[in-house]
Amino acid sequence: MPKLSDLKIKLFTDGADKAQIVEMAKQAWIAGFTTNPSLLKKAGVSDYERYARDLVAAVPDRHISFEVFSDDIPEMVAQARVITAWGKNVYVKLPVTTTRGEPLFDVVRALSRDGVKINMTAIFAGEQVAHAVEALDGGAPACVSVFAGRLADLGIDYRTIMQDAIARARKTRNIEIIWASTREVFNVVEADAMGCHIITAPADVLKKLPSLGTKTAAELSLGAVKSFREDALAAGLRLSVPASRAAE
Repeated sequence: MPKLSDLKIKLFTDGADKAQIVEMAKQAWIAGFTTNPSLLKKAGVSDYERYARDLVAAVPDRHISFEVFSDDIPEMVAQARVITAWGKNVYVKLPVTTTRGEPLFDVVRALSRDGVKINMTAIFAGEQVAHAVEALDGGAPACVSVFAGRLADLGIDYRTIMQDAIARARKTRNIEIIWASTREVFNVVEADAMGCHIITAPADVLKKLPSLGTKTAAELSLGAVKSFREDALAAGLRLSVPASRAAE
């Protein structure tokens, strides 16, 4: 089992709570941050630009992804140009399609070649990976976010698409693959072993990483047994057992 210091993969925090982001930024091993409209809603963000500019000022030296929210292609482009102006460390997240299924590969190709750092998101299929990498290759620094965790939630084996995405991106000079929708610490270990560039995960998952490699399976087993015993005593559990059985 590797330790945190052994990991080569870049570790990003996925979330939109400013206080939490600032707290995680104190850790030198956190390389960046990703947000999305759902996370912004959860964090209660209403003034998007003010929030984003405050966040960039608080964390000016690490990757931060902010997503467009329009569903109209020309307006998405306009929003992307506004977002990219928020800071040199800002990546603009654009989904792979509109809600009508219209692909955005031509859009990201044009923006990328115009110097906009893109994080193309909501990637689930190998064909989407291939088109995204082709569109972004040769442009500004870019990321392709593959939602491995959501695939796993439906019992879909994400390993093939992740391995293909990593291989494609490593043939370019400007594209990195983000392992997205992370569910557990082992996903970090798995992504690192695959050679994935980046993994983005909730803070509660990342906070467990310093414990990597600190306990053996035997130690974990004994710890579980002790915790069960301690909780039984704390709960005051009682069970009447015949004397003859207790002596056996």
